[in-house]
Amino acid sequence: MLAPFACQPDASRGRLWPERLSSFRSPFQRDRDRIIHSSAFRRLKHKTQVFVEHEGDYYRTRLTHTIEVAQVARTIAGVLGLNTDLAEAVALAHDLGHTPFGHTGEDAMERLMAPHGGFDHNAQALRIVTRLERHYADFDGLNLSWETLEGIAKHNGPVLGPNADPKRDGPLAYALTEVNAQWDLGLDTHASAEAQVAAIADDVAYSHHDLHDGLRSGLFTEDDLMQLPVTGPAFDEVDRTYPGLERMRRRHEALRRVFGRMVEDVIAVAQNRLTSAQPRTVDDIRQMGTTVIRFSKPLYQDLKAVRSFLFQRMYRAPSVMAVRAEVTRIIDDLFPLFLHAPKLLPPEWQPDVAAAPDETRLARVVADYVAGMTDRFAIQEHARLFGGSPRADG
Repeated sequence: MLAPFACQPDASRGRLWPERLSSFRSPFQRDRDRIIHSSAFRRLKHKTQVFVEHEGDYYRTRLTHTIEVAQVARTIAGVLGLNTDLAEAVALAHDLGHTPFGHTGEDAMERLMAPHGGFDHNAQALRIVTRLERHYADFDGLNLSWETLEGIAKHNGPVLGPNADPKRDGPLAYALTEVNAQWDLGLDTHASAEAQVAAIADDVAYSHHDLHDGLRSGLFTEDDLMQLPVTGPAFDEVDRTYPGLERMRRRHEALRRVFGRMVEDVIAVAQNRLTSAQPRTVDDIRQMGTTVIRFSKPLYQDLKAVRSFLFQRMYRAPSVMAVRAEVTRIIDDLFPLFLHAPKLLPPEWQPDVAAAPDETRLARVVADYVAGMTDRFAIQEHARLFGGSPRADG
């Protein structure tokens, strides 16, 4: 039984291109399935989370991260009486717009696209599911429901209006503007509780698995984590309960306690806020003016300390920064080459090239192509077109 403030499948605002309802799947289940079967979803398996895809078989990729986010989202949504299928669909789609090489690639693409309307991976995910997936006879994109598109657009909060994040200052990325002009997504309000769950599930997943991957990489040790809030008490608890536990089991036991604490905290805070606010509809959630799904203030502050540690010891570690410089060069080389020689794009991209009336529209075609590359394909293309390694003259 869904809560009254959950997104009800039979009350969906529908799809931009009307379709006959499935006899065995709800609209949100159909959205989830289309996302899983999309080309963009498959490409996530060879896209960076933190470590470039070829650096090791055990590190998270963008695909395994996405699966972990979806698992957390389903768990939290189920406890709160929300629509688990919608929460899962938004979680599975939330990173479809990521470039190769993770946030490093996105930073490069954002800089290169600044003269042409900007670049943002959330907006690019919308562009993928509304335009770039071209498999269906009746429409471009996946023709997802309004609720799933809304969740992709603003799972991190409103992008317009007084409640928008001040860090998003400036014009909207063109991809988001185009989709919103076609179908108003209510960008000045919060998203559904299901989309908010997908957003917090992203925070839970990466906060947990980046600790795992950082330890495996040797960028820091368990002793380092014992000095931090959240992680330190988790290791202490394991040591008391299982004295002398083998190192890898000790690590896993401690980090799964960190994981559990985050999930339990989110659920407790949400239950308290929902009890206090007494929302009766999903629109009550959208109009609350604040998120209902969040960490408690004490845990949020503790996690800030952990993330600051990760930023210094992992995301900005010298070895990671060396790879960041290398892969930035790849994007910086490929994008202008394709922009000035678009005939180098594959044949299936040439109709879009021919239809581009000016450099800005052509740049957007090139951005779609480069952003869709996997790590390995970008590296291979760079080697083919430029020869050698991007380090060669670095």
